[in-house]
Formats: sequence, C-alpha cells, structure tokens
Amino acid sequence: MTTSADLLDLSPVIPVVVLDDAAQAVPLARALLRGGIRVIELTLRTPAALAAIERIAAEVPEIVLGAGTVTAPEHAEQAAKAGAAFLVTPGATDRVLDAVEDTGLPFLPGAATVSEAMRLAERGLTALKFFPAEAAGGVDHLKSVGGPLPGLRFCPTGGITVDSAPRYLALPNVGCVGGSWLTPKDALAAGDFARVEALAKAASAL
Repeated sequence: MTTSADLLDLSPVIPVVVLDDAAQAVPLARALLRGGIRVIELTLRTPAALAAIERIAAEVPEIVLGAGTVTAPEHAEQAAKAGAAFLVTPGATDRVLDAVEDTGLPFLPGAATVSEAMRLAERGLTALKFFPAEAAGGVDHLKSVGGPLPGLRFCPTGGITVDSAPRYLALPNVGCVGGSWLTPKDALAAGDFARVEALAKAASAL
C-alpha cells in the first residue's frame, strides 16, 4: 500500500474502533484478521488510543493500521510515531491537512459537502472520507456528487449498518464504507472476540 487510493480497495468495510483499554487492541486486531478484514481504523477518541496503536503495530503487523479522528496537527505526528500506517480526518482544515501531509502517510480527509470535496480535489486529493454519511445525505448525496465530481472516490462513514452498507458499496464512487458495528462496545467489554470475528466474516463478504 503506497497511496490513499489503495486504502479504498483493502476491504469492503473499514472497522472504525473506539478502545478504552489498550489490552484489547491485539486480540481485537487478530479477530478481525481471522474474519477476513485486513484493515482497522483506531480512533483517537480515548486516552488508550495511542498505546493501542503501538501494540497493534508491534504485534499484528499483518493488519493495515490506521488512526482516525485526527482533528489537530499534533494528532498526526503522534499517530505516525505510534505506528499508524494511514490517517483519517473527520473534516479538513488547512492546519490539519498540512500536518497530515507532512507525515508522508496515506490518508483519507473528511468531507461532508460538495464544496469541501471540491476544495480537497484542488489539493490533488481524490480519495476522501464522506462523514457523517447518513446525517449528510447518505446514498442520495453520493449519487448526486458522482455527476459533477466523477474523479472522486469515497469511504462513507457515520451511521452505516450491515444492512445499509450494500447500498453504498453499489455506488461507483464508493470504494468501501467505515463501520463501527464490527466491534460493538458490549462485545469488547466482555472480551467476546469470537463475536467480532463472526461480524468481520459477514462484513468481508459484502
């Protein structure tokens, strides 16, 4: 994997994961791999996130490890140092984009409107995250965007479920979707990684 565009072709679903305990990171990543999912976006939403990234990078190198919820310039550098192989931003300010680009890592910048997508395209960015997908218009929005902006491809994330994912994946400008349903909070709390594996198997078949 060398480009941001490659990220959209790794898996039909990129798991979007929030971990409160770094000890769950390695068994979670291994469960996703057993289920056929080769990529994970671990969000920087908790104090455990960077330690979790470090553990996965060190112990599960087979999975393509991303850091999500990059909302400040320092997040980009911290995630890169922890071992993230790609970065994901929910939106795209100039300072955050500059910091993410400075890491040299592939990344998916977030856009919710046509103007935001056009602005990113002006910077040469064509692989984008569409967030928050359901709240920002969902499948109908992406269908409409495909006409005037045919050179852009998206990973829609936010409110997508195993039932709605196929409708997104059927669109020509969607490479994959981001989903939190693969790693339910109750399954993580219970250490039920067999359930995570089963959800990953179903997602990898979409």
